[in-house]
Amino acid sequence: METSMSVDEVMNQIAQLMEKEGQPLRKKQVKKSNPELMKNALYYFPNWESAIEQSS
Repeated sequence: METSMSVDEVMNQIAQLMEKEGQPLRKKQVKKSNPELMKNALYYFPNWESAIEQSS
């Protein structure tokens, strides 16, 4: 699988979304609104929760 973002870009985007939303990011919500971010996050991290933990 090819990625279109670096791991740093993924973490930065997740961190920005968390700041903007001010609440936990639900996987289903992000998958619908930003599928590219989700695809790349799951490439670099074992699951969505790990991506969020590493980005905070």
